[in-house]
Amino acid sequence: MRIDLISLFPEFVAQCAGFGVVGRARERGLLSLHGWNPRDYAEGNYRRVDDRPFGGGPGMVMMIDPLRAAIRAARAADPAPARVTYLSPQGRPLTQAIVRELAARPRLVLLCGRYEGVDERLLEAEVDEELSIGDYVLSGGELAAAVVVDAVARLQEGALNDAGSAAQDSFEADGLLDCPHYTRPVEHELGTVPEVLLSGNHAEIARWRRRQSLLRTRRRRPDLLAAADLSPEERAWLAAQPGEGPAGD
Repeated sequence: MRIDLISLFPEFVAQCAGFGVVGRARERGLLSLHGWNPRDYAEGNYRRVDDRPFGGGPGMVMMIDPLRAAIRAARAADPAPARVTYLSPQGRPLTQAIVRELAARPRLVLLCGRYEGVDERLLEAEVDEELSIGDYVLSGGELAAAVVVDAVARLQEGALNDAGSAAQDSFEADGLLDCPHYTRPVEHELGTVPEVLLSGNHAEIARWRRRQSLLRTRRRRPDLLAAADLSPEERAWLAAQPGEGPAGD
């Protein structure tokens, strides 16, 4: 996968993408990241990329021409088609389903805003979609872009040492949260590993993990259960469990 980043600080995202799973994906040639700084396409001695908003008000707005030139240069750098995605608090919320959709594309072009945002005419002419990573405001789109890069990189085939680990993540199994996990030692002052995980009975372990996932989702994100694909038996079992307290078996 190729990701082109339109940003005043492309090196910020590149540094974030140099570690862990994303760094490994880049080393293995599964993902390439290319930065395009609008300031390189700005005119004048000051390479200006922003100006005051019409109508007054605080802050600055990113100008059309430097951004448009950077976007067009990114599009022309590779023949594969690419949709331009603007990272914005006004975009549709990023979900794991959307991440899977993005990860299946050959290319991404991510546009990072700054200041009070981007001239609306540029968005209407050059942007195909807007994505938000949450209902809050950041100083710019770079952190959001880094989140998108990380999320899609780990879904590239070969990025994870254990390909099955992604399938067990939160939101992957019917949109539910992941179950609890434990490792050595078995006995600790903070508690003991559940006995079922030490049994070697894979069917019972899978059953326990599924039920823990159901309970954890109900407790922490009950909104996810409405759309979850649960069997009648699972719904009946979940309804019979106490609302709070220790998890059932």
